[in-house]
Amino acid sequence: MARVVFRKQSVLAALGALLVAVPLSAQMYSDGYNFLKGVKDRDGDKVTEALNEPGNTLINSRDISTGETALHIVVSRRDSLWISFLLSRGADPNIADRKGITPLMLACNLGFVEGVEALAKGGAQVDMADSTGETPLIAAVHQRNIPLVRILLANGANPDRTDNSGRTARDYAQLMGKSSGVMAEIEKADADRKAGGNKGSYGPVF
Repeated sequence: MARVVFRKQSVLAALGALLVAVPLSAQMYSDGYNFLKGVKDRDGDKVTEALNEPGNTLINSRDISTGETALHIVVSRRDSLWISFLLSRGADPNIADRKGITPLMLACNLGFVEGVEALAKGGAQVDMADSTGETPLIAAVHQRNIPLVRILLANGANPDRTDNSGRTARDYAQLMGKSSGVMAEIEKADADRKAGGNKGSYGPVF
């Protein structure tokens, strides 16, 4: 019996030594890590090969430290081509990072109009707020970015949703005054919505 126990201990010790011999960095390089690295490196072949593996769920892998997905990475570099590619492969545009920022909110913060349009068409929830309650539309209003405001409203963004301070995109637009042009966009969206017979409701436009 003593010999059996000794042999088990020897085997365990050998396995432990083997793990120690493997560099820590190599142990940390999971499939998800390698997939995200391929996206960062713009390595289309590597990323496509990884996604073509049967049964994989790599498309929505998240960075272990930031919580960012591949969509966050490509939005950060304003890469419309990669956004379209990832969305076509099933990337979820509504996954937030550890700060509560979705790819759509990130695109809004960057003033990335093409990215906002692509994400909205790809299923991004236009009223999904960050940790402060700020919606993409409120962010666009703060920037006085008329093209962003127009795209978000056209895709059903609600100008009357409040942030954590209790203010709405409409409130902020009114504070800016008519000269900013933002309030005019909201009023036009209101009129279009009423003319379409959807008074009192907001939702994506297809």
